[in-house]
Amino acid sequence: MEKWICKVCNYTHQGDEAPESCPKCGAPKGQFYRREKKNGCVMLSVLIILVILAGIVFAVVACSPAVTVDNSAVKTLDLSQYLGKWYEVARFDHKFERDMQQCTATYTLNDNGSIIVMNKGKKDGKWKTSVGKGKVTENPGVLRVSFFGPFYSDYRVMMLAPDYSYALVGGSSDDYLWILSRTPQLRKNTCDQIVREARRRGYDTEDLIWVKQTDL
Repeated sequence: MEKWICKVCNYTHQGDEAPESCPKCGAPKGQFYRREKKNGCVMLSVLIILVILAGIVFAVVACSPAVTVDNSAVKTLDLSQYLGKWYEVARFDHKFERDMQQCTATYTLNDNGSIIVMNKGKKDGKWKTSVGKGKVTENPGVLRVSFFGPFYSDYRVMMLAPDYSYALVGGSSDDYLWILSRTPQLRKNTCDQIVREARRRGYDTEDLIWVKQTDL
């Protein structure tokens, strides 16, 4: 159906052609004009949105920090063994865990294959919990984890004990590093071994924060 607009009174008529006269003001058929379809405007709007999205993607890529460390992940990882509770032994400082102690991370598999990620820690005497979601990738040693809507970040298992008793985990850049354990503490010689591996990969291990797992 076409829409025809009366130039005199703006009456709108729908039909294959304009009426012989305007039923509202009596203007003749020649005083009607056809309203153009807005496909062109829609296409322009879509194009503008695509340009904006492309600009956002470019900005994110351009602003992403260059990887200056070897954050390659392990080649094999049995997810069923990796799931469960991990204690945070040490980490690099970042705002979403700042000043937290007694930190743990628990991973649970959903029926659909996704992963529930529950991080817990104590700050100023109060327990705080964050729940996110994770998903596997083509690389067994790399997961993708999100706590902020649709935005996912790398979770890279770079070192893993044969019995899954400890792990060294990094991210997409050298800003993130965790030493995890199945127990609240690790033996000193085990910690030293993990730190040496992190240092070999180029991480500044002097920046590690050693997490307390018990109240003083």
